[in-house]
Amino acid sequence: MSTNRLLELFEQNPGEYVSGELISQQLGVSRTAVWKQIKKLESIGYQFDASRRLGYKLISSPDTLSVPELLSQMKSKIFGSSIHWFESVDSTQNIAQKLAEEGAPEGTLVIAEQQQNGRGRMGRGWVSPQGKGIWMSMILRPSTPIHFAPQLTLLTAVALCRSLRRVTELPIGIKWPNDLLIEGKKISGILLESTAEDERLRYVIAGIGISVNLEKTDYPDEMLNKVTSLRIANGGDGFDRTTIITDFLHEWEQLYLLYCEKGFGPIITLWEALSVSLNQPARLITPQGTIDGVPIGLDASGALTVRKEDGSTVIVFSAEMGEPVR
Repeated sequence: MSTNRLLELFEQNPGEYVSGELISQQLGVSRTAVWKQIKKLESIGYQFDASRRLGYKLISSPDTLSVPELLSQMKSKIFGSSIHWFESVDSTQNIAQKLAEEGAPEGTLVIAEQQQNGRGRMGRGWVSPQGKGIWMSMILRPSTPIHFAPQLTLLTAVALCRSLRRVTELPIGIKWPNDLLIEGKKISGILLESTAEDERLRYVIAGIGISVNLEKTDYPDEMLNKVTSLRIANGGDGFDRTTIITDFLHEWEQLYLLYCEKGFGPIITLWEALSVSLNQPARLITPQGTIDGVPIGLDASGALTVRKEDGSTVIVFSAEMGEPVR
Protein backbone atom coordinates (compact mmCIF):
# COMPACT_ATOMS: atom_id res chain seq x y z
CA MET A 1 0.00 0.00 0.00
CA SER A 2 1.39 3.38 -0.97
CA THR A 3 0.89 6.46 1.17
CA ASN A 4 -0.39 8.24 -1.96
CA ARG A 5 -3.41 5.91 -2.19
CA LEU A 6 -4.10 6.42 1.50
CA LEU A 7 -3.93 10.20 1.14
CA GLU A 8 -6.34 10.05 -1.79
CA LEU A 9 -8.94 8.47 0.53
CA PHE A 10 -8.62 11.34 2.99
CA GLU A 11 -8.76 13.91 0.18
CA GLN A 12 -12.04 12.34 -0.94
CA ASN A 13 -13.41 12.76 2.60
CA PRO A 14 -12.16 16.21 3.69
CA GLY A 15 -12.73 17.00 7.35
CA GLU A 16 -14.31 13.59 8.01
CA TYR A 17 -13.28 10.46 9.87
CA VAL A 18 -12.46 7.46 7.72
CA SER A 19 -12.72 4.14 9.52
CA GLY A 20 -9.80 1.77 9.61
CA GLU A 21 -12.12 -0.96 8.35
CA LEU A 22 -13.10 1.09 5.28
CA ILE A 23 -9.47 1.89 4.51
CA SER A 24 -8.59 -1.79 4.82
CA GLN A 25 -11.36 -2.75 2.40
CA GLN A 26 -10.62 0.00 -0.10
CA LEU A 27 -6.90 -0.65 -0.20
CA GLY A 28 -6.93 -4.40 0.41
CA VAL A 29 -4.62 -4.38 3.42
CA SER A 30 -4.82 -5.22 7.11
CA ARG A 31 -5.75 -2.76 9.85
CA THR A 32 -2.19 -3.06 11.15
CA ALA A 33 -0.81 -2.02 7.75
CA VAL A 34 -3.12 1.00 7.79
CA TRP A 35 -1.85 2.02 11.23
CA LYS A 36 1.77 1.70 10.07
CA GLN A 37 1.11 3.92 7.05
CA ILE A 38 -0.61 6.52 9.23
CA LYS A 39 2.47 6.57 11.47
CA LYS A 40 4.70 6.93 8.41
CA LEU A 41 2.71 9.94 7.25
CA GLU A 42 2.85 11.47 10.73
CA SER A 43 6.63 11.13 10.70
CA ILE A 44 6.82 13.43 7.65
CA GLY A 45 4.51 16.10 8.97
CA TYR A 46 0.90 14.96 8.44
CA GLN A 47 -1.34 15.25 11.50
CA PHE A 48 -4.30 12.95 12.20
CA ASP A 49 -6.95 12.67 14.87
CA ALA A 50 -7.42 9.02 15.76
CA SER A 51 -10.63 7.65 17.31
CA ARG A 52 -11.19 4.01 18.23
CA ARG A 53 -14.82 4.35 17.22
CA LEU A 54 -14.61 6.65 14.20
CA GLY A 55 -11.22 5.93 12.64
CA TYR A 56 -8.82 8.59 11.37
CA LYS A 57 -9.31 12.20 10.30
CA LEU A 58 -6.66 14.20 8.48
CA ILE A 59 -6.10 17.41 10.46
CA SER A 60 -3.29 19.04 8.51
CA SER A 61 -0.76 18.37 5.78
CA PRO A 62 2.91 19.32 5.89
CA ASP A 63 4.03 22.66 4.55
CA THR A 64 5.87 21.83 1.33
CA LEU A 65 8.08 24.39 -0.36
CA SER A 66 7.30 25.17 -3.98
CA VAL A 67 10.04 26.36 -6.32
CA PRO A 68 7.61 28.37 -8.53
CA GLU A 69 6.21 30.07 -5.41
CA LEU A 70 9.68 30.82 -4.10
CA LEU A 71 10.70 32.35 -7.43
CA SER A 72 7.50 34.38 -7.66
CA GLN A 73 8.14 35.93 -4.23
CA MET A 74 11.89 36.40 -4.71
CA LYS A 75 13.07 39.97 -4.17
CA SER A 76 16.77 39.22 -4.66
CA LYS A 77 18.31 39.31 -8.13
CA ILE A 78 21.26 36.93 -7.78
CA PHE A 79 20.74 34.96 -4.58
CA GLY A 80 18.23 32.20 -5.29
CA SER A 81 18.02 32.93 -9.01
CA SER A 82 18.52 29.18 -9.57
CA ILE A 83 16.94 26.72 -7.12
CA HIS A 84 17.49 22.98 -6.77
CA TRP A 85 14.78 21.44 -4.55
CA PHE A 86 14.94 17.96 -3.01
CA GLU A 87 12.57 16.08 -0.75
CA SER A 88 15.37 14.40 1.19
CA VAL A 89 19.17 14.51 0.96
CA ASP A 90 22.13 13.53 3.09
CA SER A 91 23.34 17.14 3.23
CA THR A 92 22.59 20.19 1.07
CA GLN A 93 26.27 21.15 1.49
CA ASN A 94 27.38 18.09 -0.47
CA ILE A 95 25.02 18.78 -3.36
CA ALA A 96 25.90 22.47 -3.54
CA GLN A 97 29.61 21.62 -3.57
CA LYS A 98 29.09 19.24 -6.49
CA LEU A 99 27.17 21.93 -8.39
CA ALA A 100 29.91 24.47 -7.66
CA GLU A 101 32.56 22.12 -9.03
CA GLU A 102 30.44 21.75 -12.17
CA GLY A 103 30.44 25.52 -12.63
CA ALA A 104 27.08 26.55 -11.15
CA PRO A 105 26.92 30.35 -10.82
CA GLU A 106 26.91 32.44 -7.67
CA GLY A 107 23.50 32.48 -6.03
CA THR A 108 22.64 28.88 -6.91
CA LEU A 109 20.51 27.56 -4.05
CA VAL A 110 19.98 23.99 -2.84
CA ILE A 111 16.97 23.39 -0.59
CA ALA A 112 15.81 20.13 0.97
CA GLU A 113 12.68 19.31 2.93
CA GLN A 114 14.77 16.95 5.04
CA GLN A 115 18.43 16.22 5.68
CA GLN A 116 19.50 12.76 6.74
CA ASN A 117 22.97 13.89 7.78
CA GLY A 118 22.89 17.65 8.24
CA ARG A 119 26.04 19.05 9.77
CA GLY A 120 27.04 22.15 11.66
CA ARG A 121 30.26 23.68 12.92
CA MET A 122 32.90 21.39 14.45
CA GLY A 123 31.31 18.41 12.64
CA ARG A 124 28.22 18.43 14.85
CA GLY A 125 24.94 16.99 13.63
CA TRP A 126 21.87 19.13 13.01
CA VAL A 127 18.26 18.06 13.62
CA SER A 128 16.57 18.47 10.21
CA PRO A 129 13.10 16.85 10.16
CA GLN A 130 10.94 16.94 7.07
CA GLY A 131 8.89 20.00 6.23
CA LYS A 132 9.49 21.86 9.49
CA GLY A 133 12.64 23.87 8.93
CA ILE A 134 14.77 25.52 6.30
CA TRP A 135 17.74 23.41 5.28
CA MET A 136 19.63 25.04 2.44
CA SER A 137 23.05 25.78 0.98
CA MET A 138 24.07 28.48 -1.47
CA ILE A 139 27.08 28.98 -3.73
CA LEU A 140 29.07 32.19 -3.31
CA ARG A 141 31.94 33.19 -5.59
CA PRO A 142 33.51 36.23 -3.88
CA SER A 143 36.63 37.83 -5.37
CA THR A 144 38.40 38.05 -2.01
CA PRO A 145 41.52 36.46 -0.51
CA ILE A 146 41.01 33.25 1.43
CA HIS A 147 41.83 34.88 4.79
CA PHE A 148 38.70 37.04 4.45
CA ALA A 149 36.41 33.99 4.40
CA PRO A 150 35.46 34.28 8.12
CA GLN A 151 34.04 37.74 7.38
CA LEU A 152 31.43 36.11 5.13
CA THR A 153 30.30 33.94 8.03
CA LEU A 154 29.69 36.99 10.21
CA LEU A 155 27.96 38.78 7.33
CA THR A 156 25.61 35.82 6.84
CA ALA A 157 24.74 35.80 10.55
CA VAL A 158 23.92 39.51 10.44
CA ALA A 159 21.70 39.09 7.38
CA LEU A 160 19.82 36.16 8.87
CA CYS A 161 19.37 37.83 12.26
CA ARG A 162 18.11 41.09 10.75
CA SER A 163 15.71 39.26 8.46
CA LEU A 164 14.30 36.90 11.11
CA ARG A 165 13.82 39.73 13.60
CA ARG A 166 11.83 41.62 10.97
CA VAL A 167 9.69 38.67 9.86
CA THR A 168 9.05 37.07 13.27
CA GLU A 169 9.35 40.05 15.66
CA LEU A 170 11.17 37.69 18.05
CA PRO A 171 14.13 38.83 20.20
CA ILE A 172 16.87 37.09 18.21
CA GLY A 173 20.56 37.83 18.81
CA ILE A 174 23.93 36.60 17.58
CA LYS A 175 26.32 34.59 19.75
CA TRP A 176 29.88 34.80 18.42
CA PRO A 177 30.62 33.96 15.76
CA ASN A 178 27.39 33.02 14.02
CA ASP A 179 24.87 31.19 16.23
CA LEU A 180 21.42 32.76 16.41
CA LEU A 181 19.75 32.55 19.81
CA ILE A 182 16.43 33.35 21.44
CA GLU A 183 16.74 33.70 25.21
CA GLY A 184 19.93 31.65 25.17
CA LYS A 185 18.59 28.82 22.98
CA LYS A 186 19.86 28.18 19.48
CA ILE A 187 17.45 28.49 16.54
CA SER A 188 19.82 28.52 13.59
CA GLY A 189 23.13 27.17 12.42
CA ILE A 190 25.45 28.65 9.79
CA LEU A 191 28.33 26.75 8.19
CA LEU A 192 30.55 28.22 5.47
CA GLU A 193 32.97 25.86 3.72
CA SER A 194 35.55 27.35 1.38
CA THR A 195 37.55 26.04 -1.55
CA ALA A 196 40.58 28.08 -2.59
CA GLU A 197 43.32 28.11 -5.18
CA ASP A 198 46.46 30.29 -5.13
CA GLU A 199 45.25 32.09 -1.98
CA ARG A 200 42.00 33.12 -3.69
CA LEU A 201 38.57 31.73 -2.97
CA ARG A 202 37.23 29.61 -5.81
CA TYR A 203 33.86 29.35 -4.14
CA VAL A 204 32.18 29.23 -0.75
CA ILE A 205 29.28 26.95 0.17
CA ALA A 206 27.10 28.70 2.75
CA GLY A 207 24.91 26.26 4.65
CA ILE A 208 21.94 27.60 6.59
CA GLY A 209 19.74 25.63 8.97
CA ILE A 210 16.76 27.40 10.54
CA SER A 211 14.51 25.63 13.03
CA VAL A 212 11.23 27.19 11.92
CA ASN A 213 8.22 25.06 12.82
CA LEU A 214 9.79 22.27 14.87
CA GLU A 215 7.96 21.25 18.04
CA LYS A 216 9.46 20.05 21.29
CA THR A 217 8.79 16.44 20.33
CA ASP A 218 11.12 16.83 17.33
CA TYR A 219 14.14 17.23 19.60
CA PRO A 220 15.87 14.71 21.85
CA ASP A 221 15.03 15.52 25.47
CA GLU A 222 18.66 16.28 26.29
CA MET A 223 18.72 19.10 23.70
CA LEU A 224 15.67 21.04 24.87
CA ASN A 225 17.62 23.22 27.28
CA LYS A 226 19.95 24.33 24.47
CA VAL A 227 17.77 24.63 21.34
CA THR A 228 14.39 25.95 20.30
CA SER A 229 12.46 26.83 17.15
CA LEU A 230 10.73 29.96 15.93
CA ARG A 231 7.40 28.24 16.44
CA ILE A 232 8.13 27.24 20.04
CA ALA A 233 9.44 30.73 20.83
CA ASN A 234 6.29 32.20 19.28
CA GLY A 235 3.99 30.29 21.61
CA GLY A 236 3.11 27.52 19.17
CA ASP A 237 2.20 29.65 16.16
CA GLY A 238 4.22 28.74 13.08
CA PHE A 239 5.70 30.78 10.26
CA ASP A 240 5.59 30.60 6.47
CA ARG A 241 8.91 29.21 5.29
CA THR A 242 8.68 30.77 1.82
CA THR A 243 8.41 34.24 3.35
CA ILE A 244 11.40 33.58 5.60
CA ILE A 245 13.57 32.30 2.74
CA THR A 246 12.80 35.09 0.28
CA ASP A 247 13.18 37.86 2.86
CA PHE A 248 16.47 36.44 4.08
CA LEU A 249 17.91 36.06 0.58
CA HIS A 250 17.06 39.68 -0.18
CA GLU A 251 18.68 40.93 3.05
CA TRP A 252 21.69 38.67 2.51
CA GLU A 253 22.19 39.89 -1.05
CA GLN A 254 21.97 43.55 -0.02
CA LEU A 255 24.60 43.12 2.70
CA TYR A 256 26.82 41.05 0.40
CA LEU A 257 26.76 43.79 -2.24
CA LEU A 258 27.48 46.38 0.48
CA TYR A 259 30.41 44.28 1.64
CA CYS A 260 31.78 43.94 -1.89
CA GLU A 261 31.58 47.73 -2.33
CA LYS A 262 32.45 49.12 1.12
CA GLY A 263 34.37 46.32 2.79
CA PHE A 264 33.84 44.79 6.22
CA GLY A 265 33.47 48.00 8.26
CA PRO A 266 29.68 48.38 7.94
CA ILE A 267 29.20 44.68 8.76
CA ILE A 268 31.17 45.04 12.00
CA THR A 269 28.82 47.79 13.16
CA LEU A 270 25.72 45.74 12.36
CA TRP A 271 27.11 42.56 13.97
CA GLU A 272 28.03 44.33 17.19
CA ALA A 273 24.55 45.89 17.43
CA LEU A 274 22.94 42.43 17.24
CA SER A 275 25.43 40.52 19.40
CA VAL A 276 24.49 38.92 22.72
CA SER A 277 28.15 38.00 23.36
CA LEU A 278 29.70 41.43 23.88
CA ASN A 279 30.43 42.94 27.28
CA GLN A 280 29.51 39.70 29.05
CA PRO A 281 32.07 37.57 30.95
CA ALA A 282 32.84 34.45 28.93
CA ARG A 283 35.14 31.49 28.71
CA LEU A 284 36.60 30.94 25.26
CA ILE A 285 38.05 27.55 24.45
CA THR A 286 40.63 28.00 21.70
CA PRO A 287 43.02 25.52 20.04
CA GLN A 288 45.79 27.14 22.10
CA GLY A 289 43.98 26.97 25.44
CA THR A 290 41.25 28.58 27.53
CA ILE A 291 40.77 32.34 27.81
CA ASP A 292 38.63 33.97 30.47
CA GLY A 293 37.60 37.53 29.76
CA VAL A 294 35.01 39.93 28.37
CA PRO A 295 34.50 40.17 24.57
CA ILE A 296 34.40 43.86 23.68
CA GLY A 297 34.08 43.89 19.88
CA LEU A 298 35.31 42.72 16.51
CA ASP A 299 38.57 43.81 14.95
CA ALA A 300 38.94 44.75 11.30
CA SER A 301 39.42 41.12 10.25
CA GLY A 302 36.33 39.85 12.07
CA ALA A 303 38.21 38.29 14.98
CA LEU A 304 36.92 38.80 18.51
CA THR A 305 38.69 41.26 20.80
CA VAL A 306 38.64 40.03 24.40
CA ARG A 307 39.69 41.97 27.51
CA LYS A 308 41.33 39.56 29.93
CA GLU A 309 41.07 39.69 33.69
CA ASP A 310 44.44 41.49 33.97
CA GLY A 311 43.21 44.31 31.69
CA SER A 312 45.16 43.26 28.60
CA THR A 313 43.41 42.44 25.33
CA VAL A 314 43.78 39.43 23.08
CA ILE A 315 42.48 38.69 19.58
CA VAL A 316 40.61 35.40 19.17
CA PHE A 317 40.16 34.02 15.67
CA SER A 318 38.55 30.68 16.47
CA ALA A 319 36.99 29.42 19.68
CA GLU A 320 34.04 27.81 21.33
CA MET A 321 32.32 30.29 23.62
CA GLY A 322 31.54 28.38 26.79
CA GLU A 323 29.47 29.20 29.83
CA PRO A 324 30.09 32.68 31.24
CA VAL A 325 32.55 32.88 34.08
CA ARG A 326 30.69 33.26 37.41
